[in-house]
Amino acid sequence: MLFTCTLQRVASIQGQDFRHRVRAMNEPKDTQKPGFFRRILGKSEPAATVSAPQTDAESAAQANWWADLTSQSEAGQTGTQVLFADEIQPDVEAKSSLVLPDVAANPIASQFASQSASPAEVAVPAPKTSWWNRLKSGLTRTSSQLGRGISDIFTKRKLDSATLEDLEDLLIQADLGLPMASRIAGVVGKGRYDKSIDPDTVKIILSDEIEKVLMPVAHPLLLSGHKPYVILVVGVNGSGKTTTIGKLGATFTGQGKKIVLAAGDTFRAAAIEQLKIWGGRIGAEVIAREQGADAAGLAFDALKAAKESGADVLLIDTAGRLQNRKELMDELEKIVRVLKKLDPEAPHSVLLVLDATVGQNALSQVEIFGKVAGVTGLVMTKLDGTARGGILVAIAERFKLPVHFIGVGETADDLEPFKARDFARAIAGLEQ
Repeated sequence: MLFTCTLQRVASIQGQDFRHRVRAMNEPKDTQKPGFFRRILGKSEPAATVSAPQTDAESAAQANWWADLTSQSEAGQTGTQVLFADEIQPDVEAKSSLVLPDVAANPIASQFASQSASPAEVAVPAPKTSWWNRLKSGLTRTSSQLGRGISDIFTKRKLDSATLEDLEDLLIQADLGLPMASRIAGVVGKGRYDKSIDPDTVKIILSDEIEKVLMPVAHPLLLSGHKPYVILVVGVNGSGKTTTIGKLGATFTGQGKKIVLAAGDTFRAAAIEQLKIWGGRIGAEVIAREQGADAAGLAFDALKAAKESGADVLLIDTAGRLQNRKELMDELEKIVRVLKKLDPEAPHSVLLVLDATVGQNALSQVEIFGKVAGVTGLVMTKLDGTARGGILVAIAERFKLPVHFIGVGETADDLEPFKARDFARAIAGLEQ
């Protein structure tokens, strides 16, 4: 009996508490205490429509609802309806009736507004590394090898014949070649026997001697005297011919010249598509045929199209070929002969693209391609930190061919005109 009375008392108290909260919701807004943020911001509550007072019948209905809910809970039935997110309709009127605080009238509100209105931080892209730093990074392998070796040889040692032999060995290992190594060792030893020499002094001598060899071959590629100016690009497999053509095309387009690209590497479908992509980037016309087409015939058609369109430059790609494959080198000769039928002086430049990572093999490439295709200039690519760039010095000392460009990466601005002093100081590990 006592337990039953207690339950009835609890239900009565809960029903009264519910009715009290319902009445509070129905009271006019101006009789309620202002909210916390409105008290901080110094704003009064907006006037609201006064609801009609609750009748005894409505109060009884709410009490009965609470009793029903209690009985359902005791019976294990909550009767609660769950609404998912997509079933809930937003209260548009409630949102539209919001009253924003007067920012100008309240300093605290002004502070909050300034914080919330601050623009989002935008990530600023890092500035591109300078050409000098990219070149220096590309020659890291050679400069580090030479720097460590020179320090080991000349630190706390007097100069003698054994020291100079060690220096020669070091320079030969860096692909500078025997003639260049002997020349540098002779300059270092001149007038310094039985004397100490600082490693930094040796590096300066190394840089100066390399610059003397490279300076006569550092020539820009001049496009003059012919329209279109025909450039035939040759080299072994994987040397970077197609990418180099795209970069050269971007450079010439930036100079305001009209460019035509010829996809003469008909052995590789990927090379044809790659050149088409470059053509789309730089806005150049691309002359291409299906894979396996005759490369000489394509070169002929490309030169004819370039003449008809008034192009300034025609860049012709060719299939990569090993210099010791006679049948492939004969095909290269055929391309040259066919071009001369339309222009007796074409091609006006034959650029041999050399991979800086191949080392001494580059010497035989220059020799054989020079005989077959009449190479007129060099482009050294892939100076990306893994190459031994000293081979370019050996090539310059032996063949005296112009070096027009060097490349240190994959983007268009990673191909730059060759500068002898920069190359010499970077390979010696000196600052610009």
